[in-house]
Amino acid sequence: MKKLLLITPSLLLAMSALPAFADDMAQYQEESRKIIKEFASQLSGELQKEMKENGPVAATKVCRNVAPAIASEVSRKNGWNVGRKSLKTRNAALGMPDAWEQKVLADFEKRMEKENPSNMEFAEVVTEPQGKFYRYMKAIPVQDVCLKCHGTDDTIAPNVKDALKAEYPHDKATGYTLGQIRGGFSIKRPL
Repeated sequence: MKKLLLITPSLLLAMSALPAFADDMAQYQEESRKIIKEFASQLSGELQKEMKENGPVAATKVCRNVAPAIASEVSRKNGWNVGRKSLKTRNAALGMPDAWEQKVLADFEKRMEKENPSNMEFAEVVTEPQGKFYRYMKAIPVQDVCLKCHGTDDTIAPNVKDALKAEYPHDKATGYTLGQIRGGFSIKRPL
């Protein structure tokens, strides 16, 4: 028996919107990559400068004070919420992931078996009680310099451990090894 597909005007309208939605998603993703690159570049520059001039103890203050300021500046400039999130937070007041971010970060961990974390990203449009949002996350892989403050007991110097304990009494952001995923850059854009 043949089945007949009834195409209504509303179905036609919805079908015609699909290519435009795909174009919007591609544009949002490209814009997100640029924003994350800007954020990561500024933060990396500040960290490297502080590390070179004053060492890792002073560099912890860059992550504590400068990184949120950079995220805030980039967020205001673009009208999006931009930040860094991790499943193992150092500063719970600023870095606790929401449910969507937790799901994506957990998925990044699973993808580590087959993918290079430097290339991991995920984007989608979600509907939340406050409205519709474009969400994007890019993995932050652990690099050599990260191990000075986020590594194992063997890689973190005693003076850095003392500084971290004083600054972050509930720190969970240690124990990483090279190449693991430290967290992710996260973007939330209202639609």
